[in-house]
Amino acid sequence: MGTQDAVFAGSVPEFYDRMMVPLIFEPYAQDLAGRVAQARPRAILEVAAGTGVVTRAIAATLPNTRIVATDLNEPMLAFAKSRQPYGEHIEWKQADALALPFGEQTFDAVVCQFGAMFFPDKIQAYREARRVLKDGGLFLFNVWDRISENDFADVVTQCLAGLFPADPPYFLARTPHGYHDTDRVVADLEEAGFVDIDVAAVNATSKATSPIDPAIAYCQGTPLRMEIVARDTDGLGRATEAAAAALAERFGKGPISGRIRAFVFTAQR
Repeated sequence: MGTQDAVFAGSVPEFYDRMMVPLIFEPYAQDLAGRVAQARPRAILEVAAGTGVVTRAIAATLPNTRIVATDLNEPMLAFAKSRQPYGEHIEWKQADALALPFGEQTFDAVVCQFGAMFFPDKIQAYREARRVLKDGGLFLFNVWDRISENDFADVVTQCLAGLFPADPPYFLARTPHGYHDTDRVVADLEEAGFVDIDVAAVNATSKATSPIDPAIAYCQGTPLRMEIVARDTDGLGRATEAAAAALAERFGKGPISGRIRAFVFTAQR
């Protein structure tokens, strides 16, 4: 994973929350919140909270549970705080998943939505999650399936590969959809010391009012934006329009929908 793959700065957090969250993240946030609620934890640590979609879902489901929401990226965390003001049971803290600033056995559950793919040392991040969990505590997180099982992301990636054939921007395939081998993920969790690991495939549908919405979401609301601009400083608009045209050709010009698929992992300390 390149260093730019984890950069969510400038206007990216706003685009990410306004465009990406309803497009692909909301159903999985609700899914994770429901799974966490079944364990009835009193204290939850959220890692890689992003713009706070899972934080908001958990807070609504477990209004009396203490939540510590963390992210390495300060612009994303600041945006998350602005979307859900500080409350008595929610704490916002910048933190590195590979070196969590919390004592051992502090939390009943650790939750992470689509963040594991970005960890430069996944096993170390898992060891840290286990360290801060109480005995019997749960680690719940999800990762995307391969890009070919996620329609909009796949079409955008193929389109941009044709637009920049000499140096295709493969951020989406490389990082968000690059950690889809469930056997590998389970092995990483086991090496970190987790037991009773469960894997569940979760299918959902990504919907948009028109092809331009997912084109803007992916091209301008993720680090793919930096890859496009690196190849053509004035090409962001052209790339977005090309992606919209490719989506329209595949799914139609009106409201569109496509497959999204992820895996949810539950592991016990």
